[in-house]
Amino acid sequence: MRAKDGHTFVSFLPAISRDALTKIGRQVRSWRLHHRTGRSFAGLARWINPIVRGWMNYYGAFFRSALHPLLARINTYLMGWVRNKYRRYRSRGAFQQAWQRVTTRYPRFLAHWQWTTTVPAVW
Repeated sequence: MRAKDGHTFVSFLPAISRDALTKIGRQVRSWRLHHRTGRSFAGLARWINPIVRGWMNYYGAFFRSALHPLLARINTYLMGWVRNKYRRYRSRGAFQQAWQRVTTRYPRFLAHWQWTTTVPAVW
């Protein structure tokens, strides 16, 4: 099979496309999680889990690692939500301990925690 530029195309990468990743990233950003401090963590999980699980099942069926940046981004937004909602977790040390405790105690609470549960090095 020939590619558009004339070269022979011999491989296929079944990963999420850059356009789809951008579109999903925009959708996650439009949720504005940091402003939803009126919801509980369980309420956010009930709202987010079906959506994220669908993305994981559809786009991650053959190439999971392509979704890791998106799932880490969702984690980062959730961390911002926690830090905005609970003042006691605004300091980095207290927050990291609490986040690690929650992710290890409830590893399946959020759908994407099955694939990513680490605290990012950059805030």
